Amino acid sequence: MYEPNERKVEIESKLEKELSNLNLLKEKVNKSNQLTKNMVNILSSFEHRLARLEETILPVYHQTGNLQKRQEHIEHTLKALDHVIAFYGVSQEVEPVIRAGPGLNPNGDSCLEPFLQAMNKLQAAMEYFQTHNSESVELDNVRTLFNSGGDALNREFKELLQRHNKPVPPVMLLDLVSPDEETPMEDHSASLNHLPDYVCSELQRIAEWLIINNRDEYINVYATLRGNVLHKSLQNLKEHQRSSSGGSVQGINAANSPMVRSKFRHETPNRRASKRLQHVFEKKANKMLLRASQTLEHSTGLTLGSRRSGILLAAESRDDAVDEQEMDNYLVCVMALQKLMQSERHLMLGIVPLDLQPRAFEILIRDALNMVVQDGESIAARAKRCINRHEFAAVLVVFPILKHLQSMRPEFDKIVKGCSETVTSKFSSIHNTLHGTAAKALDDFIESIRSDPSTQLPKDGTVHELTSNVLVFLEQLLDFTDTIGGVLAQNLEYNNALGQLPGGYGRTDKNKILLGMYIQKVLMELNQTLCNKSEFYSDVYLRAVFRLNNNYHVLKALQRSELVHHVQLSKPNFESTYHKMINDNKDAYTQSWGKVLSNIWPLDDPQLANFSASKMRDKDRSIIKEKFAGFNKEMEEIVKVQHGYSIADVELRESLKRDNKEFICPKYNAFYEKFTKVSFTKNPEKYIKYTPEQVSTMIDQFFDVAA
Repeated sequence: MYEPNERKVEIESKLEKELSNLNLLKEKVNKSNQLTKNMVNILSSFEHRLARLEETILPVYHQTGNLQKRQEHIEHTLKALDHVIAFYGVSQEVEPVIRAGPGLNPNGDSCLEPFLQAMNKLQAAMEYFQTHNSESVELDNVRTLFNSGGDALNREFKELLQRHNKPVPPVMLLDLVSPDEETPMEDHSASLNHLPDYVCSELQRIAEWLIINNRDEYINVYATLRGNVLHKSLQNLKEHQRSSSGGSVQGINAANSPMVRSKFRHETPNRRASKRLQHVFEKKANKMLLRASQTLEHSTGLTLGSRRSGILLAAESRDDAVDEQEMDNYLVCVMALQKLMQSERHLMLGIVPLDLQPRAFEILIRDALNMVVQDGESIAARAKRCINRHEFAAVLVVFPILKHLQSMRPEFDKIVKGCSETVTSKFSSIHNTLHGTAAKALDDFIESIRSDPSTQLPKDGTVHELTSNVLVFLEQLLDFTDTIGGVLAQNLEYNNALGQLPGGYGRTDKNKILLGMYIQKVLMELNQTLCNKSEFYSDVYLRAVFRLNNNYHVLKALQRSELVHHVQLSKPNFESTYHKMINDNKDAYTQSWGKVLSNIWPLDDPQLANFSASKMRDKDRSIIKEKFAGFNKEMEEIVKVQHGYSIADVELRESLKRDNKEFICPKYNAFYEKFTKVSFTKNPEKYIKYTPEQVSTMIDQFFDVAA
């Protein structure tokens, strides 16, 4: 019983507890519902209030936004009005600046920048009126001021150039074309400043504005004014050359003239370049003089002072002959023109647009280039007249000019790149003219040898003037091997001959070979002409001496110079050919002893062999007398004749005397020894006039007019 009751109490206790919890839960649920209801009421009230606030504020917001937009529109309108109103006042605002111009103000300051700013304002106003009110009177005012300002800029551009344009002094040009070896060429080109930096800057600013506004007429002004300066610079250089050289100085002795030596002496601190040019010219002239004098010194054994070769003297007989001084002056002018053209190209940068530079450059260089071309054509024309008169010494000046023009051509083509053919062909024109003149000179020189009109021969058989002239001319050609090679390369005859030679030679060897072929051709013509002239000698032995003198002189002259090396490239046996001709000439000369030898040789001649010293017959005595008398007569005659012969070269002269002695003396000595011991006369001194020693001494007197 006890246990069920306890269980019942326990269950009832738990039930009571759960009921208590349930009541508590219900109480909390009710409280929560009350709180939720209160919150909903609050939120509903807040929502209602927000709705009322929105209904009140939103119209105010929209109204404020509209007011702000209206304010912005008003501000933009005011700015636009101010901008437009400003255009109407531009002409009055900038007119004083435009009227004053872009030049210097009373304080000496440049007004260019303020002027350009004023012009930009006028341009903006003009564009506005053209777009929005093209019939406005103000547009006319603005346009008038704008055009006036543009004209003022053009005038200022021209006046700036005129104020600061100065010809380059001749001294500076001479330094420019003959730079110091230690100074790079670029430094010399950069040092030629035609205009101050601030002037270049202002010219560039003006040019930039004018180009932007389609006012490019300044380009012709620039090209014309700078062209005048370029032309004047070269004219001053030419005047300086004429005044410093004392006029036209002709011949190679001009290099030793005090007037020429002072040509590049200037009373200025900078005289290095002029001295270098003087040194170059004098060195070249002295080299030519040395060659001519060496030829004569080796021939005669005499020491010569300053003298000119006959071929050069022949060229001095005309006023229109071109001398070396004129050649040097012309080359200086050509090199100066090239340097000036380079500097003018550089000066154009920033002033003339790249696409318009060729047109402007043509105008700029036209007069100066024409002057140099005309001078070159004048030299070529006078050289041709000298060629027609066979004065080929004057033509030698064409080769150095042609040589320098060939070396300058690549740089010239680079400078005039983009110019019209009229300009680019100028250099080719003068080059081709001189090239044709050089070719004509070379051809006509050979023809002049062939048709040499001189009939007067040296009475003593010495070297003919024609031979000396030809050799002097040929020696001068060595300095221009490449140039002459280029001239001859265009001749079909030389090209064909060149093609027959073995290959494997370079360009330099090719030019040497071509020159060697020309020299060979000249010498062949010279030899033929001399042989023809020698036929006028009635004395066949003097004819042989004449040929011997000339052939020996030619060979020695070629050996002393480099001519022989050039000829040997195309004809290796050239020297042996001349040695053979010389030996033939000697053999022909030796025949002059025939009459002398006929009296004493051979000893086994029946007339001399068939007699007995112990049994001399009158006939034998008479024969011996006749032989001695004949020898004496012929010996005296040959001595008399050959006193008048001349052997120009010392070595050849002594060699020929030695050959004569070796040819005659042993034979006469044998004759003398044999018959002086025979009593064939009571007056031996009458027949035995000369001992072998005396005969040798007589031979020593050969080829000596003064003996």
